[in-house]
Amino acid sequence: MAGALATCDMATVLEGVRAARGWSQGDLARAIDYSQSWVSRVVNGQQSLTISQVHDLARRLDIPLHLLRFGGAPSQARPAEKGVDTTRRRDFGRAVAAGALLTATAVTTATAAAAPAAPDPLPDAVDETTAPSLRAITGGQRRMDATAPARHLLPSAVAHVHLAEQMLGHSHGTPFHGELSAAASEAAGFAAWLHADRGDMGSARSHYRAAVMRARQADMRLLDVYMLGSLAAFETDTAEDHHLGLGLVQEAEHVLGPRAHPTARAWLACVGALAHAGNGDGAAAARALDRAEREAARSANTDPPWPWVFAFDEAKVAGYRARVGVRLRRPHDARRAFAEAFAPKGANPKQSAVLQVELASAHAEAGDVDEAFRLVHEALNTGVRFGSERIVGRVRAFRRQYAGTRARCVADLDDRLLSLVSGITAYG
Repeated sequence: MAGALATCDMATVLEGVRAARGWSQGDLARAIDYSQSWVSRVVNGQQSLTISQVHDLARRLDIPLHLLRFGGAPSQARPAEKGVDTTRRRDFGRAVAAGALLTATAVTTATAAAAPAAPDPLPDAVDETTAPSLRAITGGQRRMDATAPARHLLPSAVAHVHLAEQMLGHSHGTPFHGELSAAASEAAGFAAWLHADRGDMGSARSHYRAAVMRARQADMRLLDVYMLGSLAAFETDTAEDHHLGLGLVQEAEHVLGPRAHPTARAWLACVGALAHAGNGDGAAAARALDRAEREAARSANTDPPWPWVFAFDEAKVAGYRARVGVRLRRPHDARRAFAEAFAPKGANPKQSAVLQVELASAHAEAGDVDEAFRLVHEALNTGVRFGSERIVGRVRAFRRQYAGTRARCVADLDDRLLSLVSGITAYG
């Protein structure tokens, strides 16, 4: 925070205050009396500030003006994290990933400075049961995600992140610090997933970055890779920043190494394939999918390693191949791959709805409009039932991209989307 104040880095200051107080971006916007979209642009470096705006924000956040220096000397660079060499990497993707992690470091530092003084470590407050108990809570919340709306789970998930952080603070100097860092990472990762489902991109990104940082502090390679890959999937699939997503995948592959468990390698290759497809590089996407298929077919790919819950098998690779086909506008390839993949009506209805929209895109590209809109209608029903902005947003994106004839099924979807915004008619 000192470095951010010294250089008048209001993006880091705002994000640090928001994270320290456990606010969403909407909460922060209301506290400073600005719009959430404006706050999001500032935090993401897309909005420059005037001197009067900086003074106004400082006043609203009770920051003494003498602490803010306009155009001062840059603060000393923070040391690179273990395993991240930002000075020697020339590969674009890894440089992007390193930049993302350094941003996360800045957010974490700002949070620590802006938050109330941490409690003194209490070794007796934690023991060998604390981390497993925290992880069991996260596991239970994850299982409930299949049937419960994110808006119902989010308050308890955020409270659980705070609890995990409190226990982690009490664990300094104990042999349980690493395990509690891992538990805090898992809790933050799940909170990020829920924020993304609710459409709160800023809070999702902040929690994902916190999950990556805690995983690194835990010094658990597979957890580090899992959280980096999850952040990469978020940036690629939700934020649609394919270059950043690919950079994070490359960083995760560097951490993972060549002789890791096949489940980890297959999953990471598939996330990379989506990023390549988003960049329009079909050849690179095909190579990544071929690697994933080889890893998934290995005899060692049976019991998945923690933190994965299920093995990443050939059917799941086929699902990613289908999604890559959609992004590369190869509808016939996509539909064949969907036929080989797991059925859209799986155990998790929200995940199935996301796949239905993907499959609908392939049908629309192939000219099968009625089937495409039937799938989208079903997905939208699920999105509304669970209050998932992620699903509803994908349906809206599907409709924006559709440029075919205005058949009756198209008009019906338009009516339903209009009713969601206006509330004029009941949603059927």
